[in-house]
Amino acid sequence: MKKVIYIITVATGLTFLGACKNTFDAPNKSALDASVVFSTPGLAQSAIAGILQSFGEQNSYRGRYLVYYGLNTDVEVASSLKDVTTVKSTLTNYNTSSNNTEMSEYKNAWAKFYEGIERANIAIAGLRKYGNVESNPDMAQILGEVLTLRAVLYNDLIKGWGNVPARFEPITSETAYIPRSDKDVIFKQLLADLDEAASLLPWPNETAVTSSVEHVNKAFAKGLRARLALYAGGYSKHLDGETRLSNDPDLSREKMYTIARDECIDIINSKKLNLLSFEQVFRTLCEETNKAGLESMWEIPFADGRGRVLYNLGVEHKTKDKYTQQAQGGDNGPNPAIFYDFDKDDVRRDVSVVPYLWDGGIQVPSSLNKLYFGKYRYEWMKRIVTADNDDGLNWMYMRYADVYLMAAEAINELQSPSEAAPYLQKILERAFPTRADKVTAYMAEATKSKGDFFNAIVDQRAFEFCGEMLRKADLIRWNKLGEKLRESKVKLQQLNNREGKYASLPKKIYYKNNGEDIVIYGLNYGDTDAIGQGLSGYSAKDWKLSPETDAVKYWDGLFVKDPDSQPVWPIWDYFILNSNGTLNNDNF
Repeated sequence: MKKVIYIITVATGLTFLGACKNTFDAPNKSALDASVVFSTPGLAQSAIAGILQSFGEQNSYRGRYLVYYGLNTDVEVASSLKDVTTVKSTLTNYNTSSNNTEMSEYKNAWAKFYEGIERANIAIAGLRKYGNVESNPDMAQILGEVLTLRAVLYNDLIKGWGNVPARFEPITSETAYIPRSDKDVIFKQLLADLDEAASLLPWPNETAVTSSVEHVNKAFAKGLRARLALYAGGYSKHLDGETRLSNDPDLSREKMYTIARDECIDIINSKKLNLLSFEQVFRTLCEETNKAGLESMWEIPFADGRGRVLYNLGVEHKTKDKYTQQAQGGDNGPNPAIFYDFDKDDVRRDVSVVPYLWDGGIQVPSSLNKLYFGKYRYEWMKRIVTADNDDGLNWMYMRYADVYLMAAEAINELQSPSEAAPYLQKILERAFPTRADKVTAYMAEATKSKGDFFNAIVDQRAFEFCGEMLRKADLIRWNKLGEKLRESKVKLQQLNNREGKYASLPKKIYYKNNGEDIVIYGLNYGDTDAIGQGLSGYSAKDWKLSPETDAVKYWDGLFVKDPDSQPVWPIWDYFILNSNGTLNNDNF
C-alpha cells in the first residue's frame, strides 16, 4: 500500500508553482510501480481517494472555496456585508488584491486544485498505459471517474480565477512552469474528456460503485458537460482582457447549446434520476442518505471530521442543543431581497431562506440583515455534530433540477419557448404543488417570446438554487453580473426604507414560539403593522437592514469595485512569486 500512496501523492510536492523543492528525483521509482497499480482495479481505485483528498484539505473546498466563491450576488451574500475592508470581505465584494492573506499561501485552494489535477493526470496516464480500459469495465469506470473529477477541479479553477494554466499531462522538469491559457483551451479539452468519461461510466445504480452519490456516474458526467458547455458558450473575460463570447468556432454558442440540450435530454430520457419534493431534496442531503438515483447527482464527500457546509452555510445554532454540539452556522446567507422576490406560495422560499436561528434549543428571530440558508440544517441530520470546526456534511455539486433548467434554457435558445416549456414547467409544478393556476399563468407569460422565456430562466435559477453558489457563474455567462448587483443594491435600499414595491410591508415582525418552533407574522405582502400589533402573545422586532448610524450601509457592501471589472480572483502573489516568471495577473 505504501507504493500505491507514493504514486498517488507524488504530486503533493508538485504544487505546480515551485512551492516545494526537489520534486523531480523519484519519477523512475514511481513509474515501475505504476504498471502494477494502474492494471489492478483495487489498487487503481485508490487514485480516486487521492484526488478527493485534495478536495477535502483544510484550505481547499472545505475552508476556502466553498466559503467564499459565489458571494456576493442578488441571491447569496456574506453575512458580514458591511465589513468592506477585511481580507475576508474583499474576497466577496469584488475588491480583493493578489496579496490577500486569507488565500495567498502555499496550501490554499489554488495549490490544492492543481494538486488534485496532477494526481488525476498521473492516474489518467497510468490507466491509459496499463489499465486495458477497452476490455476491462472496472478500469474503464475508474478512468471515467478520474476524468470527471479533473473536470470538476478545472471548472472551479476557471470560475474562481478565469484564465488559468492548462495542464493535462503529469509534470516533468521541462513543464514545471507554464503560463496561463485562455479558458477556451481548457473548455475544449474538458468537453472532450467528459464525452469520453460518459462513454466509460455506468448510470446511477448500474454498479455497486455508482449506487452512491459520492462516486461519479454517467448522468453526472453528462450533466457536468452540459454545464461546462453553457459556460463555454457564454460571456467571460478572456486572456486578451475582453469580456465577450468565444471567437473559437468550435465553441460557438449554437454548438455549445446543442451539447447542453442533447446531454440533458439524454439524462432525462434515461429515467435514472428522480425529482423529490423540494424540501425532501435537502432533508435527504442532511440525513446523509448518499443514495444515487434520487435528485443529487454527485456530492463532494467529506468525512465526519472534515467539511464546513453547515458550519459556514447552515442555519445558526447559537448554543449547543439537542440537535448539535457545534454552536455555529450562518457565516453566509441569502441576499434579503430574494426572500421578497419569491411568491409566498412558492414552497422553495421557506426551505431556502430562514428568518430565524436557534438559541437555547428554541427558534428565535434573526435580523433582516442576517438570514440563513434553510437547505442546510443541523436539525435535519441523523447524527449529532460534535467537532468544533467541521461537520462532515457533503456538498451537493449538481442535482437533477439543474438538468431540467439547463434543458429549458438550451431548447429556448436553439428552438422555441413552446418546445422548452415542458422542462421549465416541471420545476414550477414542484415549486407550486397546490397552485396549478399560478404555474399556468406564469408559463403563459414566459412563453410569449424567447426573451420572456430567457428572463424566466434567469429568475427561476435564482429561486431554485439559492444557497447552492451557482448564481455568480450564471450571471457572468449571461453578462448580467454588474446589472443584477446594481439592481439588487437599489432593491435593498428600498426594502430598508419601505419604498417602491416594499412600501406596504410592515416595519416590524411579530413573533411567538409554539414549543421550540417560531411563528412569525409580517414577512408577507399584505401583512400590516396594525394587525401585527393586535396579535395576542406576539412580541415585536424591528425589521431593518442598516441603522442610520452605520458608516457603511448594508447595500453598499455588495460590491466596492465594478463587479464586471473584477469578476474573478487574481492569482495570489505566493504562486506568482514561485512561478519562475511564468505567471501574472495581466487582464485578469
